[in-house]
Amino acid sequence: MEREDFFNRRPGIIGERNFSQYAVLVVLVETEEGAAFLFEKRSETLNRQPGEICFPGGRLEAGETPLEAAIRETMEELLVDRRQIEILGSGDVFISPFNFMIHPFIAILRDYKYSYSQEEVGDVFTVPVHFFQEHKPKKYLNHLSHEQPNDFPYECIPGGKNYPWFKGSYEINFYTYQEDVIWGMTAGIVESSVALIQSYHLLKGM
Repeated sequence: MEREDFFNRRPGIIGERNFSQYAVLVVLVETEEGAAFLFEKRSETLNRQPGEICFPGGRLEAGETPLEAAIRETMEELLVDRRQIEILGSGDVFISPFNFMIHPFIAILRDYKYSYSQEEVGDVFTVPVHFFQEHKPKKYLNHLSHEQPNDFPYECIPGGKNYPWFKGSYEINFYTYQEDVIWGMTAGIVESSVALIQSYHLLKGM
């Protein structure tokens, strides 16, 4: 690389190596009510987040791109073939304050028979896209606090232990559809994806 290449360089994220990387497929299927998001309910037997509502996806494996991970996980969890998946494009990356980031990809799933792996998935269900277009999420703020380790070098910073640390917060979204509550990271990805679907007319010709 030369100096001339620097201007067109795509910025990285400082500290990204400290983040765990995940990818999900924001799945769209055709239903009697029109285009709909397909959600999973995680199996109750899983150690992490049993029963939670999510999109198909998971952690990146070594040497895997986010898109490859999203497709692989979707095929494994929904028992579908790669030929059924039409990738429309990338969603907006969700960066968590808890050191992980999620790469969403919006896709159409064709000829889906509502199959799923019972080892990972407890159930699947759909919510019409128009529901999210007509209902904004309820938003709540979660506050973050600082907790320094015992060996933190207070003597190196102005004010020492009385240093005025910034206080942070982040939004948590909640949607309620019939008896199901879609919240947290999944709801944040939904809100972003709905905006992209509208802006880029992604349902046109579906």
